[in-house]
Amino acid sequence: MELLEQLTQTDGVSGREKHICGVISNEILPYVDEVYTDALGNLIAHKKGTGKKILFAAHMDEIGVIVTFIDDNGFLRFSNVGGLYREHLLYRKVRFENGVIGVIGSEEHNKEHKLSKLYIDIGANSREEAEQTVSIGDTAAFIGDLRQINNKVISKALDDRIGCYALIQAAREVQRKNDLYFCFTVQEEVGLRGAKTVAHDIEPDFAVAVDVTDTGDTPKAPEMAVGLGKGAAVKVMDRSVLCDVQVRTALVALAKKQGIPYQLEVMTDGGTDAGALSLTRSGIKTGGISIPCRYVHSPAEMVDLEDVHHAVQLIRAFAAQ
Repeated sequence: MELLEQLTQTDGVSGREKHICGVISNEILPYVDEVYTDALGNLIAHKKGTGKKILFAAHMDEIGVIVTFIDDNGFLRFSNVGGLYREHLLYRKVRFENGVIGVIGSEEHNKEHKLSKLYIDIGANSREEAEQTVSIGDTAAFIGDLRQINNKVISKALDDRIGCYALIQAAREVQRKNDLYFCFTVQEEVGLRGAKTVAHDIEPDFAVAVDVTDTGDTPKAPEMAVGLGKGAAVKVMDRSVLCDVQVRTALVALAKKQGIPYQLEVMTDGGTDAGALSLTRSGIKTGGISIPCRYVHSPAEMVDLEDVHHAVQLIRAFAAQ
């Protein structure tokens, strides 16, 4: 829980991943042969082997907001960094890189909450006062502390710090055989950008994206055959990718052989690094291991720790095959 708290509570909005990159680098370094970053900011941890070259990717960026204008009264207008659900925004707290805290308010008091009608209140009384601490282009992350309820955890940024956590644990446990790259990508939330460059550089034989996925197990949720506590999800497709049949079949076979609970995931809304990985160079055989998550892209995302454990087991099994 200490590691998971550090991962989720270290802010890293897309394009501003420096601090979370440092945390992950320190945690994974004892378990690999080398750790380095590329020009875009992706963190690559290499565990050398003589077998197949396999790339695992989990994105370390998170959604947030970016300041676009400061009015005469010190209120900040903003735009989104990544996908935001407007119903999750009102009266939410945000934190800038320098520690300044703000709360999101609205000109309107109906259910629509257009982004153009929202603002961030940092307690400033004028533009001049606000500009002493915040500038145009500054980004802020949502505030949502980590809490454990029975075997579930709730926090902001579980998308996809829980995937980062799973890769760190897998790197620690996997036996040296194949040539393994554990990659923590940047700017996934704004277009799967980091995965494109890291896959182009490494040229793996196989790639697996590790991310969260939606669920269909809450009251009146859209029908989806994924639920919390039912095991790691083997991705079949999302809006960015049709997973390679060979990789998907291998993941299912490994889960069955080793008794790892699993479920099949077809996500009709949203994409993952798998989409970028699969289309790099002349194409890479790509699959996905997903961790079921309720309330995605909110400051209170929820996962089941058993699903996380099973995802780690499946990553480790694929890495060692």
